[in-house]
Amino acid sequence: MTLSFVSSFIVRWKRRKVKAVAIIVSLLLIFAITLPQEHPVADVGYDVIESVDYHRTWRKQSGQMCVHPQLDPFHPSLKSFVRDVPKIECSKDENWVQVVNGTFRISKKVKRRYGQIVCEYAPVVRGTSDYSARHLEHIKPMPDGSPIRSDFFKVACISPNRQKYFNIHSGIAYNKTIHERANRKLLSDSALGLDVLMFGFDSLSRMAWIRTLKKTRDYFLRELKGIELEGYNIVGDGTPQALLPILTGKTEEELPEARRGWKDAQFVDGHPWIWKNFSDNGYVTFWAEDMAFIGTFQYRMLGFKEQPTDHNMRTFYLSAERMYARNKHLCLGSVPRHRNFFNWFRDGCMMYGAKRKFMFGFHSETSHDDNNMVQVVDDDVKEFLQFLETSGYLNRSVLILMSDHGARFSNIRSTAQGKQEERMPYFAFRFPPWFETKYPDILKNVRTNAHRLTTPFDIHATFLDILNFTGSGLGDLGQRGISVLKEIPKERTCQHAGIEPHWCACLAWKEVNQSNAVVQKSVAAALLTINSFTEDHRDKCAFLTLSSISKSVKYSTNSNVLKYKKSADVDGRVADLSGSMKIDEDFYQVTFTTAPGNGLYEVTVKHSLNSSDITLSEKEISRINRYGDDPHCVQEDYPHLRPYCYCPAASRK
Repeated sequence: MTLSFVSSFIVRWKRRKVKAVAIIVSLLLIFAITLPQEHPVADVGYDVIESVDYHRTWRKQSGQMCVHPQLDPFHPSLKSFVRDVPKIECSKDENWVQVVNGTFRISKKVKRRYGQIVCEYAPVVRGTSDYSARHLEHIKPMPDGSPIRSDFFKVACISPNRQKYFNIHSGIAYNKTIHERANRKLLSDSALGLDVLMFGFDSLSRMAWIRTLKKTRDYFLRELKGIELEGYNIVGDGTPQALLPILTGKTEEELPEARRGWKDAQFVDGHPWIWKNFSDNGYVTFWAEDMAFIGTFQYRMLGFKEQPTDHNMRTFYLSAERMYARNKHLCLGSVPRHRNFFNWFRDGCMMYGAKRKFMFGFHSETSHDDNNMVQVVDDDVKEFLQFLETSGYLNRSVLILMSDHGARFSNIRSTAQGKQEERMPYFAFRFPPWFETKYPDILKNVRTNAHRLTTPFDIHATFLDILNFTGSGLGDLGQRGISVLKEIPKERTCQHAGIEPHWCACLAWKEVNQSNAVVQKSVAAALLTINSFTEDHRDKCAFLTLSSISKSVKYSTNSNVLKYKKSADVDGRVADLSGSMKIDEDFYQVTFTTAPGNGLYEVTVKHSLNSSDITLSEKEISRINRYGDDPHCVQEDYPHLRPYCYCPAASRK
């Protein structure tokens, strides 16, 4: 609720003159106080978090060095950048060919319509490097029900009446060598025994994920009980700077030179890729990234000389991208391209069953240039997660949903919130129910860490912990990367985590004198709200007034974030800090005691620098001391009022 004080309470309290007089007197006393200067205490400029629901109180961050902004995914400044998009309309004629668990299938519906279908199968395999694909000898005819001979293939079919079909398809072909290797390898006694299923979208902040993937997020949080990392902070500019720390534990500068055209540049095969660790432990490994023409490790870098994982989708996209013009926008025949992407992982799960798997799929096509477009995948991603759950694959896996960073190129980045969103991408974990029973301390830590500063380096450390668990104690601040299976210390700052100041979304904070006008208005707003909760029960609940203020702090976006304009070099290694953006709001957190009853409350409010309005909701007001028997007179009939109701002594007799 937005409060313009005197006018709003008069409307609200006009029928209660006695109480209104009391409030007026209180407000006059408040605003009669002299306004001293703010006293800077610690411009941390580094630190962090937001909350599972953006309205939730900041109490989870209490005492942390790093506090992240409490962003609103539907903030008014973003309204002009957010729009609904229509669903993808692909060909209404069903694809003639499908792949199910490594098997070539001709559609029964198509056979009923056209009769006996004859197909010619052209295997598509990797060429001599990351930049070419080639065809093997064609198979004609390719019988319905045959095992596919390669993960990717082109197919041309013809019906008796000369109707034709031509398309490219993907699946997982049976590979005896990979199956045997997976059967031989045994995990160490210290391994947690979890598969890793990680699926990401390019350029989606946590706020953008909330705006665009509503069904997926709702299923993930409500049904699967997933845990979002609300303080997840990027460590550099662009996708390589996001994925390299996750997959290697290092920055691009710390790895061997791989940039095309640079002296001594080499392929990236020698990097310490985490999927190598998983492969050494018997996992079947998968890596898929669409938009091959701007591949994360191929656009500026030399890419891989050898295929990096057991199954890799780059070969498919090198061939498929040449065929896109033959299809409707974002389609391959009757199937949306994003659905084909997730079907490939579905087929991988079916092919390897209970064998250990490390899967990482990174989808860019519908989110890279325009976050709004990712709405078209929402239903299908939810359906994919439901498949993983109902088929039992999630019962042996840690599921990770993520993004690399927020929007970088859209106009939304021209707003102050857009700059903050860029630094706070989506990242979330889901563990199977049995895992919490077996390892309750780990899940306790993950939930605690959801409100702490986390980074891509931490994800790499987490992967290592999954393979060789080293305990669920307190993480070491001396380590740049801390596994989220350990408790991340609340003292952690961006400096500890290896985040440069202009990438740090942690709010700068200053202690503010308790007589500050905004502090006083914040308390008055909170009291007005608290008393409104108990207004209909005034015969039982006392009218609360301010007793004292014990703490008042102002949070605002750190200046380095506002100065950041863009990367000054093509590799994203040098920052251009010539920007001069100004913020239009800041936040105040105030702790105060009420009378009667000595209730201790903590409130966080949003302060508009343009209108001076104070905004808060019930969820931003926390009762932070025990209320014991204070709400005795309402606790049975109105338990939701317990934090706010003080029953006078007379009502307790």
